[in-house]
Amino acid sequence: MILILYCSLSLYIRRQRSPWTNQTLQTSRFPPFKNKRKTSLNSQIYSSMASPRLYISLSLFSFLLIASGGYSSTFTIINKCNHLVWPGILSNAGTEQLPTTGFVLQPGESNSISFPQSWSGRLWGRTLCTQDPTTGIFSCLTGDCGSSTLECSGRGAAPPATLAELTLNGADGLDFYDVSLVDGYNLPMLIAPQSGTGGNCTTTGCVVDLNSACPNELKVIDSGNGENLACRSACEAFGDAEYCCSGAYATPDTCKPSSYAQFFKNACPRAYSYAYDDGTSTFTCAGADYVITFCPAPTTSQKSANGLQNSLSASVSGAGEHNTSPYFIGALITIAVAIWQLF
Repeated sequence: MILILYCSLSLYIRRQRSPWTNQTLQTSRFPPFKNKRKTSLNSQIYSSMASPRLYISLSLFSFLLIASGGYSSTFTIINKCNHLVWPGILSNAGTEQLPTTGFVLQPGESNSISFPQSWSGRLWGRTLCTQDPTTGIFSCLTGDCGSSTLECSGRGAAPPATLAELTLNGADGLDFYDVSLVDGYNLPMLIAPQSGTGGNCTTTGCVVDLNSACPNELKVIDSGNGENLACRSACEAFGDAEYCCSGAYATPDTCKPSSYAQFFKNACPRAYSYAYDDGTSTFTCAGADYVITFCPAPTTSQKSANGLQNSLSASVSGAGEHNTSPYFIGALITIAVAIWQLF
């Protein structure tokens, strides 16, 4: 796309210069005073024609630039759970805010959202949400963002919550993404890059249902029916610096994975299990769209953790690759040709 724009503008500059070059060659055959008035008239005519052409070309250039780069990735968010999920989205500080930061997905429903270039932030699923009929306050038993509304509006998830973390167009033009259990776990989640180039573009996530297998001291239990709702991190459950990688344990050398972090890692080898789990949990891609799926394998249980590789592959089969629309490409080519014909 940038190459097409560059060629169009280069052609404009060449066309703009060519009348002066031809004119110089022509006037060299005659005495200067005989062609002075003609040269001046031609330059005035050319200038009057060049101005609207320049305006039109720059307008089209701006349109193409916005159309091609204003939104760099499409995230397709799918709910394969057998219950409602309310996704929440939080943009990091200094990152463009999205027009939507919270919505609901019925079982089997999906929603595609365009994310701006160089966006950075996180996405998660809220569960068991209700709206108080008297006060109108919206709240969720897991992943609640505390906004009291469906939209999270700049607020993050209350732990425990499974997080999808992404930074688009980062260092070397790569996207960086991961699924994190550092703040605990509430839902199985999978990130699958589509049609990406560069980086490793690896599918990552946690497809295992950890709520039932969660250690008793980490479980979040519904006081009403005794159901296991989520699984806390050791940091949240106990608050110790050793588990939170804080204080004297605030470096990779001093903060090592605890037995609780190892529980998460064994179940979900590609997900972040503690703060310094970068080496096996951060992945890169470039120019990709992303499919983020809640409950990618609804029947997956703790016993299938050893078959994670097969589960990951099976979970994204049939998701389909997202390719740039041929109509969009055709429109861009048509506009580029139109620019060329103007000159």
